[in-house]
Amino acid sequence: MSQARVLNPQELRRVLDHVATRRHSARNRAMLLLTHYAGMRVAEVAALRINDVLNGDSTIKGEVRLMPDQTKGKHARTVYLNERMQKELAQYIKMLKIKDASKPLFYTQKQAGFSANSLTQYFFYLYRACALAGASSHSGRRSFLTGLANKGTAIHILKSLAGHRNISTTATYLYSSPDQLKAAVELV
Repeated sequence: MSQARVLNPQELRRVLDHVATRRHSARNRAMLLLTHYAGMRVAEVAALRINDVLNGDSTIKGEVRLMPDQTKGKHARTVYLNERMQKELAQYIKMLKIKDASKPLFYTQKQAGFSANSLTQYFFYLYRACALAGASSHSGRRSFLTGLANKGTAIHILKSLAGHRNISTTATYLYSSPDQLKAAVELV
């Protein structure tokens, strides 16, 4: 099975433009961007609760602490939210009528939280609607890590941001384009 496609900024913009034309656009935009701006796994996004991202004063946290039951490897980890992601979540939170902050952050039409499987399917159909062959629920995470690597972020930092236990796992997420490879050999 091939790895999920890494999206460039123009492709992400195309997906966001598509999301803007559909129902639940604020929710869907926030879910999508958590994978692209914070490198979260789809199952982690689905597992989020309102109080995971919201401070007591109703501001958005800069760091989200995921508990072991919310992560793939059952190891707690911290996800860092940049200012753009915090603003996106603030926009989405404004729309929610919060009665119980322990409820899922992202709800379905039936007012239940997404399962990892249902959110994976949502991403599959979203990318397909945008004609992005090879894109999947893991594309945001791969795009996040590859983008940071291309900006010079050290692999041990990427490992921590991804919540990986081994650098070799992180290395498999990174995509090198033919242009990058050609440029690298010109450095010799």
